[in-house]
Amino acid sequence: MIKQDPSANIAIPELPEEISGLGEIALNLWWTWNPKGKNIFKHLNPYLWKESGQNPIAMLKKIPSDELQKLCKNETFMQEYRYVLALFRGYMDDKTLLGETEPLPIAYFCAEYGLHHSVPIYSGGLGFLAGDILKEASDMGLPMVGIGFMYPQGYVRQVIGSDGWQNGANETIDKDIAPIERVLDSEGRHMTIQVPFIDPPVYTSVWKINVGRVTLYLLDTDIEENDPWDRQISSHLYVPDLNQRLRQQIVLGIGGYRVLEELGIEYAILHLNEGHPAFALFERVRAFMENEGMTLERAIEQVRKSSVFTTHTPLQAATDVYSFDMMSHYFGDYWQRLGMNKEQFMQFGINPDHPESGFNMTVFGLKMCNYRNGVSKKHCEVSREIWKGVFSEEQSAKAPIDYITNGVHLPTWLGDELFETLNGTLGENWLTMQDNPDIWMPVESIDDRELWNLHYTYKVRMVNFIRERVRRKWADERIDPVIAMAEGVMLDPDVLTIGFARRMTHYKRPDLILHDLDRLEKIINNFERPVQIIFAGKAHPSDNPGKMILQRIFKIAQDPRFRGRIAFVEDYGESVAKYLVRGCDVWLNNPLIPMEACGTSGMKASINGTLHCSSLDGWWPEGYNGKNGWSFGGERSDDTDDAQALYDTIERQIVPLYYELDERKLPGAWIAMMKEAMKSISPAFSARRMMKEYIGKFYAPIGRMLEEGEKR
Repeated sequence: MIKQDPSANIAIPELPEEISGLGEIALNLWWTWNPKGKNIFKHLNPYLWKESGQNPIAMLKKIPSDELQKLCKNETFMQEYRYVLALFRGYMDDKTLLGETEPLPIAYFCAEYGLHHSVPIYSGGLGFLAGDILKEASDMGLPMVGIGFMYPQGYVRQVIGSDGWQNGANETIDKDIAPIERVLDSEGRHMTIQVPFIDPPVYTSVWKINVGRVTLYLLDTDIEENDPWDRQISSHLYVPDLNQRLRQQIVLGIGGYRVLEELGIEYAILHLNEGHPAFALFERVRAFMENEGMTLERAIEQVRKSSVFTTHTPLQAATDVYSFDMMSHYFGDYWQRLGMNKEQFMQFGINPDHPESGFNMTVFGLKMCNYRNGVSKKHCEVSREIWKGVFSEEQSAKAPIDYITNGVHLPTWLGDELFETLNGTLGENWLTMQDNPDIWMPVESIDDRELWNLHYTYKVRMVNFIRERVRRKWADERIDPVIAMAEGVMLDPDVLTIGFARRMTHYKRPDLILHDLDRLEKIINNFERPVQIIFAGKAHPSDNPGKMILQRIFKIAQDPRFRGRIAFVEDYGESVAKYLVRGCDVWLNNPLIPMEACGTSGMKASINGTLHCSSLDGWWPEGYNGKNGWSFGGERSDDTDDAQALYDTIERQIVPLYYELDERKLPGAWIAMMKEAMKSISPAFSARRMMKEYIGKFYAPIGRMLEEGEKR
């Protein structure tokens, strides 16, 4: 029986009253980063839990009602259920702020959010960072609200053809089983707003996702009120058509701001993650002028003093730039409403280094926010150099761009069993102090054999996961055995495993390790100390050079001389990432320096004891201490030199350390390095540390400034 839950506004299965709280938990992503929350659903029906892709809503729709009734009479299950429900409700009711200063309410705008694979509204690292920020804000009790897009057709589901070419398929959001809810208006109807200043009118409906104690509101233009062209505005991430992309960013920035106004959600701080939602800055200026009677100049200054802009871009050429004619088409009436002329309006987005190019969204964000940051120390140095022309002469010597290095949400990315081990080793309250390095010292006391067995369990689990995917593909599509080999059916958990999983694009050099195939063959096929390599990652749908690199990797994986020890795992996403960062032995990263703004996958690997091997770019110059992984290459990138340095590192350092067993028949030196990685990287690159820095550097100073302004 299906009922319409008025609180959720989506069709959910009717549950027995005794366990009705399961529906409450399923509609909040809190369970995704709490092992006990995941386990209560797994205990309902382990088979359906696996078949549903660990999606509780999908599973609850399939589980037989008589099975649920039996569980209500199972006292062991009911005790666990009541305990988990108490944990969840206690978490939701907790008003504790885990920070030195309580910041004012924050509105966080981003084009994508990586939260869970049942909500495919992300493409990569930018989205997972945004998702981790919302989760950590929830854990810390920060007053934050998120704004993003629904993307009913998702990003792209990667399908690799027999020739190795990436073919894209839509990864649609199944709203019947996704943890999303309709936002209702005052009359109980699905809330729909008109996006201001687009003619003909464009409308967007509003949905929400509960991320613990933080709410994420999502905009969706795929509704009947819109013309077909307008319905497609929010269909995909990062649409290639520039006109449609501009409309998308107008809807995100201006429409997102209007949603908060309609909902009556007040906030004091605006935080923009990259330039995609930057038009919210103009809308905030308008609101200050029309709602509080400020002059244009004062409104602009107020916006600047209370807004944060985070840039991830290491290249000027990688920013969104729109022609002046295109901007005039959409904003002609808008700038008049703000009391500006065209020249004044356009000046906010003009890059002094390329004034003729058009309206630059990153330049706009930098000019309109007094608080600006790169996402690593090295990226900050690069950003100051490439954007110094945006600032005045006295500022350009040291452009006013700070840095807050990215971090990862530890409860999300730690393996469940390792999480429980840390609970027993560090104490159950360790998460409240996770950014304190001293809390991690007891990691040394974890029994070596226990840690190694746990890592091997993750490795076996990863290999079985990959093999099962290939088995299903063979059963459904009758793929060629050579294709099955290329996709990992011959992987061996007893072999040293190097993982490379990230976006397939030129600057990340995915195929650097394939530079010298003859030398690589000797490394991989060493009879006593073999090596295997797992690749994964998507190329952007418009990035044909990236697709060509991917194709080359896939074809080499089919080469019998590598004996099935090179594999490409199709359709890299959140669920695949969790298997790989926990199951690989080494996590490889080799971008063109200084093109890696930060990168967080290596952090996710390191906190699980997977050792990072990287060129010194992004976060690694801050993280590498000589004992927690490896670095290779020089200060400047050269493919030939870097490839040879990588081979040397693998042959002379990594392979001997992995295969050298001590008297206990354990790789003791390797395990010591695993512990060092966990101890040194977990606190320093946690989302907790990151959010405390945002509070200390940006949110709290803005709050003090606003409070002082009110006193005057």
